Amino acid sequence: MKTQHTELESLYRKRASGHWRDRLLRFIQPPLPYVMNPAEPKDMPMGRWNLYLGGAGLVVDGYVNVDLLAIAGVDVAADAEQLPFAADAFQRVECDAVLEHVRDPQRVMSEIRRVLAPGGYLHLVTPFCHPYHAYPNDFRRFSIEGLKELAGPMEIVAEGWRTGPTATLLVVVIEYIKLLLPFRAWRAVSHVLCGWVLFPLRYLDLLLLRSPEARRIGNHCYLWLRQPDP
Repeated sequence: MKTQHTELESLYRKRASGHWRDRLLRFIQPPLPYVMNPAEPKDMPMGRWNLYLGGAGLVVDGYVNVDLLAIAGVDVAADAEQLPFAADAFQRVECDAVLEHVRDPQRVMSEIRRVLAPGGYLHLVTPFCHPYHAYPNDFRRFSIEGLKELAGPMEIVAEGWRTGPTATLLVVVIEYIKLLLPFRAWRAVSHVLCGWVLFPLRYLDLLLLRSPEARRIGNHCYLWLRQPDP
């Protein structure tokens, strides 16, 4: 586990590095192979205190940013399975692409419910059809129905797909091409080239996400949940 954390810390620091080589690599990185679903709600109310889980390397204004490592952007270094906060402390919790990386998602959800105040909102986002990505581990995938099983007594306010079938296709094609190449440098070059060539196709998801059949090979799904009043 120590080695995994060291590798993760190295990755985050490289993303923020001011070294010319790291800045060049960031500059030539292609656009992301997905577009966000414009129908996903974003305006749930925030309170004085709000919690963001897994935001290392990000600037998340208005939130207490919690991640495993005390690096740039992180306010509190802690494990999501044992949050160091009092009950009912937060009005809104963001849990974006975290549950696939934890060993016990039920325990994480229990902790979130504990620290979320009555009437507060929880935003869950998880991958469904998406390649393996270890930060530092990758344990599982979730459908919308799977997220609902984790919701427990919380009220479901909204559900849907954040990124769609085209995102799934593009990330798989890029990873597949990289698998065919024997050298790390070749894989890095192919990642950049394929990303730039293929990314315009991502806008097809603006049409495909309107179909209920997008769930068959959707990329990331989401739930908005509300903590019941006492």
